[in-house]
Amino acid sequence: MFYFIGGVTREKFRDRIFPCNYAADAVCYGIALSFKRYKESTMKRFSFLAAAAMVIGCGAESADKNPVVVIETSKGPIKIELFADKAPITVKNFLSYVDDKFYDGTIFHRVMSDFMVQGGGFEPGLKEKGKTKPPIKNESKNGVSNERGTIAMARLGDPDSATAQFYINVEDNNGKGKFKERNLDPVSGRSGYAVFGKVIEGIDVVDKIREVETGTKLGTIPDGRQKPMENVPVEDVVIKSIRRADNVDAKK
Repeated sequence: MFYFIGGVTREKFRDRIFPCNYAADAVCYGIALSFKRYKESTMKRFSFLAAAAMVIGCGAESADKNPVVVIETSKGPIKIELFADKAPITVKNFLSYVDDKFYDGTIFHRVMSDFMVQGGGFEPGLKEKGKTKPPIKNESKNGVSNERGTIAMARLGDPDSATAQFYINVEDNNGKGKFKERNLDPVSGRSGYAVFGKVIEGIDVVDKIREVETGTKLGTIPDGRQKPMENVPVEDVVIKSIRRADNVDAKK
């Protein structure tokens, strides 16, 4: 059995590696030197490949990692994982609003304790925030369901009309929860509401929001007209900010 420890000498090779006699000493020593060079070359190649594999592995892990955001509200923080792998268009759109600080100072303007909490489009005083980006393509057929704790895009009747407003499901709204008739997922012949993330910390904060007292108030839309809006919190539930989690952690 070959067993190398450090450098090779004639005596070490002859006495410890091969049962060579002194007559074959030169031949054995030459073989030993060749084996040592082969070993050193192999070890270098192995080290290089191992290092390359680590770099590639780290890159793959980073690429596969979904972004996380923190919603700082007047009721506490909510941390949300965004499904960039399942809803890339929606996540890109949402993060563009986050990076523009569009959501800072907006409110949860629609709260239904057995349904969802909706925000991202109105400021305190129930004034609708204007200057949204163009609407995006509906990605509701991404295999992610409107289950409790998921976040999805609010929209109009047109499936491709979502801009900035979002909601968090406080119940299973996929036809499988206690409200069987309520299904926000896509079904045959009808688009659903695109889920693009889930709450990973702070579901207790979401539950605090769902339990606030609500009523009917007059809301103001961008053209100045007012309209009555139902399920509006009596006291504003403010979205202080939404930031990428890595930016939040860097400031701590």
